[in-house]
Amino acid sequence: MQIEKFSYDNKVVKWFAYATIMWGIVGFLAGLWIAIAMWFPGINLDFAPTTFGRMRPVHTNAVIFAFVGNGIFMGVYYSLQRLCKARMFSDLLSKIHFWGWQFIIVFGALTLWMGYSTGKEYAELEWPLDIAITLIWVVFGINMFGTILKRRESHLYVAIWFYIGTWITVAMLHIVNSIELPIEFTKSYSWYAGVQDALVQWWYGHNAVAFFLTTPYLGLMYYFLPKAANRPVYSYRLSIVHFWALIFIYIWAGPHHLLYTALPDWAQSLGVVFSIMLIAPSWGGMINGLLTLRGAWDKVREDAVLKFMVVAITAYGMATFEGPMLSLKSVNAISHFTDWTIAHVHVGALGWNGFLTFAVLYWLIPRMFRTELYSKSLANAHFWIGTLGIVLYAVPMYWAGFTQALNWKTFTPDGTLQYNFLDTVDMLRPLYIMRSIGGLLFLIGACFMVYNIYKTVQKGNFLANEEAEAPALEKHIAHNSEGWHRVIERKPIQMLVLSLLVVAIGGVFELIPTFLVKSNIPTISAVKPYTPLELHGRDIYISEGCYTCHSQMIRPFRDEVKRYGEYSKAGEFVYDHPFQWGSKRTGPDLARIGGKYNNLWHFSHMYDPSAMNRTSIMPRYPFLFTKGIDIRRTPKMIRAMQTLGVPYEVDYANKANSDLEAQAKIIVDDLMQNKDVVQIMKLEGIRDLTHTQIVALIAYLQRVGTDIKTVPVESLPEH
Repeated sequence: MQIEKFSYDNKVVKWFAYATIMWGIVGFLAGLWIAIAMWFPGINLDFAPTTFGRMRPVHTNAVIFAFVGNGIFMGVYYSLQRLCKARMFSDLLSKIHFWGWQFIIVFGALTLWMGYSTGKEYAELEWPLDIAITLIWVVFGINMFGTILKRRESHLYVAIWFYIGTWITVAMLHIVNSIELPIEFTKSYSWYAGVQDALVQWWYGHNAVAFFLTTPYLGLMYYFLPKAANRPVYSYRLSIVHFWALIFIYIWAGPHHLLYTALPDWAQSLGVVFSIMLIAPSWGGMINGLLTLRGAWDKVREDAVLKFMVVAITAYGMATFEGPMLSLKSVNAISHFTDWTIAHVHVGALGWNGFLTFAVLYWLIPRMFRTELYSKSLANAHFWIGTLGIVLYAVPMYWAGFTQALNWKTFTPDGTLQYNFLDTVDMLRPLYIMRSIGGLLFLIGACFMVYNIYKTVQKGNFLANEEAEAPALEKHIAHNSEGWHRVIERKPIQMLVLSLLVVAIGGVFELIPTFLVKSNIPTISAVKPYTPLELHGRDIYISEGCYTCHSQMIRPFRDEVKRYGEYSKAGEFVYDHPFQWGSKRTGPDLARIGGKYNNLWHFSHMYDPSAMNRTSIMPRYPFLFTKGIDIRRTPKMIRAMQTLGVPYEVDYANKANSDLEAQAKIIVDDLMQNKDVVQIMKLEGIRDLTHTQIVALIAYLQRVGTDIKTVPVESLPEH
């Protein structure tokens, strides 16, 4: 038997580890910032990049793609080399992957702060960065599969199955959801509209959680947990069932984010059924992880790494039980649009992803630097303060969610709504303060880790190229007694193809009928395309992240119809590229906002919401009053919409700006009749409002929900 000598590349692992730590702190700080904004709106600073609507996508992208993304690559690059007994396929590709990913993160944050957003949750980055993500993901795939193909180990360990499933599914999700029509380098429109866009987005959004925040971390769990505990995985058979059942079922569950919406009932029902089925494989993975520690519980009490892992796996179990429960229509009617969802998401993000990442860092760094961890007591302190932070974050958010649901649905004996929207917002302030304290504790714990790892690195001696040896891979002779899965495990390309087929089935059966069967989206003749000024206003609405606080989807519930107006119909959204249904009601629903208030109300409200109602937590938007719209873009916008099937007349792009001017003049003339508007213009140094963003935004808001006749709405001041 020929023994071959080679070395593992620890340098790229170290780079990704450092990036994980740095972006973790950035992501946690951004999260703390927007948590404080929920009870202290002054932190928005009246400055566009620091408003909640722009900071929130920066936070989610920093945590998901920067912190967790780098954590995935750190763990994969370390474990894959050792599982394959081979150095990474290409050191050059490793470097391109690392620096390319950091480039995407930096420019992603900068563009989101500048207001360049597609308006699709977890996929807000504009088209040039979407292309960059695709290219870097291909680089990662080539490097990963090149390593697998040159491996010296015949058997593909369970962690590698999850890496393969992750890579192919994320590629599919990203490509399908990112199909968009660019009109400029910084602006594009989703190829899909309304109901179809909502289904594609949450097919992507749910499975971004599944295949970016879950499956690769399960791969890391299957590698690092047995290593840290020095015990084999509890059950090989259970891991097989866990993997295939999980990736098959997960992909179907996306529609459970759209229950009681204008999405066709059959798609909602599919989402519910498969979400409930998800409990089995998810808990199979949790059980497999926890039972791996059988007989090692004494070690858990002493070892901070195992403590982090146990809480991480437990949080995974909690989140993957709660998720299917939230997909039940009776529960979703209470939880959706409330802070209950925020609590649920952060149990997974902070507990599962955060704590497992911390465990891997504490385990990896001392080994690569050939030393002991600087302080075990500091690591234990990090564990306890981080755990307390999660509890203080999650419990107030559950309480806030229940409060919102109960208040929104409560009627007086005479049949009127008992609370207006801001009554509830005011009640939640103490809970939001507690949530901020929990987030601060989690951040402080992470800072403990930064110091601990810094001191560990300082006293260690880094091993960039770790020498290893292993027999060359020999051709395997199959035996009849071998199981079918053992055969697949030796064939990575076949496993890749089979994984793609398994995950594609759900997407095909859910997405294609929604696009091809016209009865799924009944048209409404009264619904007309947006005017040019309204299109500009809608772009501003998206740019400022208004969808992060306001929904545009009235569900067919008595309380929602009473508060907001007629429930939403599928045909209302056929010209919405992208859809704007939202996922959270920090502020009231805006689906019927058009005509509810006059132009002056919107003008004053955007300038200073607290002047309209002292308890409002909405940011001020003074910059909308001084910044203009680019009317040179108008023809491009109209042509893009025509390409997407919006029925403007053939040559309308050439005269769109004249209609824009006329509509803007009507709004400006109306506003100028009020002396407060004149005073604000003098204060801000504004000579003419005609081409300002505020006028375009008012035009859009006055249009929303007005194309169909609606039932009378109870008159309640919402701000």
